[in-house]
Amino acid sequence: MFILDQVYFGNSILKWTVALAVAVAIYILLTLFRRWVGRRLNRIAEGTSAEIVDFVSDLVRVRTKKILFLALAVYGSSLLLVIPRNADKILLGAVFMLLFVQVGLWGNGVINFLVTRRAARDGQEGLNLEAYSVITWLAKAALWAIIILLALNNLGIKITALVAGLGISGIAVALAVQNILGDLFASLSIVLDRPFVIGDFIIVGDQMGTVEHVGLKTTRVRSLSGEQIVFSNTDLLGSRIRNYRRMDERRILFTIGVTYQTAAEKLQRIPGMIQEIIEAQENVRFDRAHFASYGAYSLDFEIVYWVLDRDYLLYRNIQQEINLALYRKFEEEGIEFAYPTQTLFVEKSGGVG
Repeated sequence: MFILDQVYFGNSILKWTVALAVAVAIYILLTLFRRWVGRRLNRIAEGTSAEIVDFVSDLVRVRTKKILFLALAVYGSSLLLVIPRNADKILLGAVFMLLFVQVGLWGNGVINFLVTRRAARDGQEGLNLEAYSVITWLAKAALWAIIILLALNNLGIKITALVAGLGISGIAVALAVQNILGDLFASLSIVLDRPFVIGDFIIVGDQMGTVEHVGLKTTRVRSLSGEQIVFSNTDLLGSRIRNYRRMDERRILFTIGVTYQTAAEKLQRIPGMIQEIIEAQENVRFDRAHFASYGAYSLDFEIVYWVLDRDYLLYRNIQQEINLALYRKFEEEGIEFAYPTQTLFVEKSGGVG
């Protein structure tokens, strides 16, 4: 007992021994608890495909570091000892620093999980995923900037001037590269808001084509004639975009004209003929057919119907079948399609004797 009563650095050997035993016990308990939680989550994950279980398991088993357990064990055991005030503050500060780092590691895991999950969904919808690397980088940069500022504040460093300086520097940099940043944030807006995805057929002003690539600065569209059109992301979002892939049904309006020599009885029957022909087609819904106007050289009929699919080739095939059927029907009925003509009336006058 005499040996245990000997004092070193303000504490007896007995106290040092008890503190060491407490530190070892705390470390072992925390390690065993992490292992137990990980095993429980693995059992849950075996019976389900829930991504959230795998995510939590990754946070607990992989991203939770043992050095934090060691720091907590040392600090917990130090409460049983008499140590200098400065040493206690340093030890507590070290524990808080490790806690901040651990929170940062957990935050990285959360960001990776959320971004990867969203990127996987958007990838299935044909959206270019290049911008997601930028989203991940920006989110992690913001997270670690906050953690560093909190850590510095915990160490007693006044961060007000530092935050102000960073804000001024950030404004200066943003003004210097505002065009690049504008395109970058426009790219992020396209990825998150998804006004279009790869494979969509869009019309922007007098340009049209199929979206091939959504980059960090530009979007590339393949035109109908084959060349590639490159749009700045900022200019693209500042324009009115017509996205034909989002069209569930296609409204078709077309007109035909017959000659003025067509009998009134036949004119009255033409809308019914047109309706019968259109309703005989598949994937269409008839809307209306009317004798609309007296043209310069024709009696004009206006027809509207809906194609119940957005496919352009299907629409063109249906319209072709309608046109051929109309031609055959009018040929059977003796109705003539009008074409530009002029009729010259010559008035005969009596001769002078």
